[in-house]
Parts: sequence; C-alpha cells; structure tokens
Amino acid sequence: MTDIAFAPACKLASMIRSKKIGALELLDHYIARTEKYNSKLNAIIATDFDTARKRAKEADRAIARGKSWGPFHGVPMTIKEAFDVAGMPTTWGVPEFKTNIAKTDAVAVQRWKAAGAIIFGKTNVPAWLADGQSFNAIYGVTNNPWDVTRTPGGSSGGSSAAVAAGLTGIETGSDIASSIRNPSHICGVFGHKPTYGLCPPRGHALRDQLAPDDINVIGALARSAGDLEPALNVLAGPDEIEAGVKIILPPSQRTALKDFRVGIVISDDVSEVDQEIQDRLQTLADFLSRSKVKISDKARPEIDMKSVQRIFTTLLRSTTSHRQTDTQFADSLKAAQALDPNDQSPQAQGLRAITLRHRDWLAANEERHKMRWRWHEFFQSYDLLLAPSFPVAALPHTTVPTAERVYVVNGRKRHHSDQIFWAGYVGAAYLPATAAPIGFTRSGLPVGVQIVGPHFGDRTTIHFARLLEKQFQSFVPPPGYD
Repeated sequence: MTDIAFAPACKLASMIRSKKIGALELLDHYIARTEKYNSKLNAIIATDFDTARKRAKEADRAIARGKSWGPFHGVPMTIKEAFDVAGMPTTWGVPEFKTNIAKTDAVAVQRWKAAGAIIFGKTNVPAWLADGQSFNAIYGVTNNPWDVTRTPGGSSGGSSAAVAAGLTGIETGSDIASSIRNPSHICGVFGHKPTYGLCPPRGHALRDQLAPDDINVIGALARSAGDLEPALNVLAGPDEIEAGVKIILPPSQRTALKDFRVGIVISDDVSEVDQEIQDRLQTLADFLSRSKVKISDKARPEIDMKSVQRIFTTLLRSTTSHRQTDTQFADSLKAAQALDPNDQSPQAQGLRAITLRHRDWLAANEERHKMRWRWHEFFQSYDLLLAPSFPVAALPHTTVPTAERVYVVNGRKRHHSDQIFWAGYVGAAYLPATAAPIGFTRSGLPVGVQIVGPHFGDRTTIHFARLLEKQFQSFVPPPGYD
C-alpha cells in the first residue's frame, strides 16, 4: 500500500471507480500515514476523520450502485487552512481568530466535494499567509519533508509538505506572492497558479470579506502534472454573482516539445538566483534545445525589471493593507508622511504602499496594464517563458521578523523582500504559471521552474509541465516516508 500514497490523484480515483481499492480503505491509509508521519512535519493541523469516513462509506456505496460523483470520486484530500470548511477552524494562523469555526464551505471546497473528493484535514500556513515559511502562533512550525530543519515554503507550506510526504491525495492552495509556486519548488511537487479571476476565491478570507483581492488566485498542488488540469476544471468558472459569464480555456496549440517556442530567464540582478538553481535551469534549457525546442535565453517581454519590482510591491502591499485596524492604519499613515522622499528602502516602499491614495493606485495599475500589453506582445512570438520560481532552495527555519530578514545567495546577502520578485514578475500581470520540479541541488533539496503562459493560457502551461514530467523530471518522494 505504500506506493499508492504517492500515486497521482487521478490514478487513485480510477482505482476507486474500478473497485481496485475502496474509498474508505484509501482514506484510512492516508489517515494512518498522517498519524505516523505528521508529528515530525506538522503539515496537517486540523482533522475531521469522522465526517470523512462517513463520506467515504457513502462513496463506496455509490460505486457499488454504479454511480460516480465526479473526476475525484473518493480521493482523500486536505486543503489549506485559509479556506472555509464547514465545522473546521479558519484562522489564517492569527491568534485573534483562533476560535473562528467556519459555518459554510468555500466555493473551492463546494466544488471539490461536488467532484467527489473527501476532505479530511487542513494544512498549515504562516500568519496572515504573509511569509515564505509556514509558522504561526496557533499551530507552530511546519517542516520540510526533505529536511525537517528547513521550511516547506509558504504560504501553502503545509499543503506542499503534505503532498510531498504522501499524506494526502491532492491539495488546494492560494498564491498572491508565490504561495503555490514557492512551496512547490521547495518541496519538489507540481502546482498551478491560474490566470487571475479564473477560480473564484470566495470563502478564502477573514472577516466575511467577499470582494476578491487583487493579484491573489487559488489553485492545486499535486504529485503529477496530470492532476493539475482536472483540478483546474473543478476549480475554474464564474461565481454565482457572475451568472451569464462563461470562460472557455483554449487547449494547447502545441503537442510535442519540439513544437514549442520558449524563452527562458535564468537570473536577474533585481533578484539574483542561486548558482545551483541557475545550473538546473541551464540543464533544462540544454535538454529542451536537444529536444528541438525553439528556445532563447534572450527572449523576454520588453519590461524593465526594476519597474516590475516597484509596481508589484506597490500593488501587493496596497492590496493587503485592509488587514490593518483603523489605529494601525493611522499609525502607518503618520509614519509614511514622515519618510524622507529619497528613502527607497524596502521598508519605506512597503509603508507607502499600505497607505496608498487611490489616485496613486490608479497610476500603478496603469503601469501594470502597460506591462500586461508587453507580455501580450511577447506571446505573439513565443508560447511560454520559463523563469525561476524562487531564487534559492529551501531555507532553514528562522524567527527573525520579515522586515529584518536577509538571505544569502551566491555568497551575498539580499533583503527578504527580493525573494518574491519572481512571483511578481508573473503575478502582477495576472498570468498563469505552472510550477514543475526540475531536479535537486547537490545537497538533495528540490528545485523547480515556473512555466509562464499568456492570459488564459493555463492549459498550455500545464501541458508543457506534463511533457517535462514524462521526458525530463517527475515527482520523486522524499526519503523516509515509505
């Protein structure tokens, strides 16, 4: 039964439909693995085994009657703590919300259940989903299954750790600043950040917020690229308030690797990438070249990288500014007004962004929209752009506040805020990106790439990831979880 824990979710569903395994039997297998391994990972931080077992029995009875609930019938899964699951806590790792129990399911949860999945637990996050590691004062630290002294990433770090360690069939995370792509890269799994607005996030919020945040998306994490498109089919589509809207995602226009026209960016001075990760990206580029892919390390949108960093910081921090209380906002505004106009430090830029006037937001949005057109022009000549997901591999755990935190890349210290540049390069423009594993560092830590496509080019980026999975690098289970 060990190997089945690492099987793709679609294969698990197929086995249940063909009665090779029962839904309850499979659920109990994942529960047993959770009880055995989760204590050293702390990936799954809330469970409801009784409800899950009841639903699994119903799933088995449905199969016995020849009925299927959907493409993920009977597949056990966990979901990021930030999503509402009726009867379970939604805290975002914030002590103020420690006793908050969801009364209804998030739209994503409703859709997973309608597709037949069986949700048995929730996975850990950083407080406010605002860190590249997954730690909070309620649930504690989540460890990386490849090295428990290191982070599994964030904010969907519990999600990636659970998928990588074979504790769940599939996962759903969210991504505003690499929160799907970062942990996928760090834990060696696949993840998809959909085109902005494609998957409704209602129920992924605190304080009964209904309006979706700018840039933020929800999407799946899995052990196989083959699970990502069926998962996208589950999650995508307008919310109830958008009745009358129909989104049809075009299929990939390319079939084989040799058909693709691809640009690749390996590093940039704005966010320098560790040499070992650059080496893996170059190995991928060399493989694609040998596979007759039209690939260029010069092709990229005509966008100034420093402008990307500035605009993304402005839009990201202004988007999350609503998390401040009135008192906190008043203090932030006073501090921002006292800044030296020449102060362009990360702290100063962030302070200006969380107190941004709407007029200034409109100006930033206009710059963003011009960048979107530069991306559109790029995709007239190229199908995809490959880029780093993150500048470094899994980092050691730290308790240093993010405002004071640094990381080391190629022997040089960089400010913590530089890490999310590669997220903003893509996310600020609302583009889809599929994260795929591409190998390991010399010390055995996973490395990933993000495969960037045009607006609503989700099926193309996922298809390319499937080709890489088959011909270059597939998921590898971490040692010690068999």
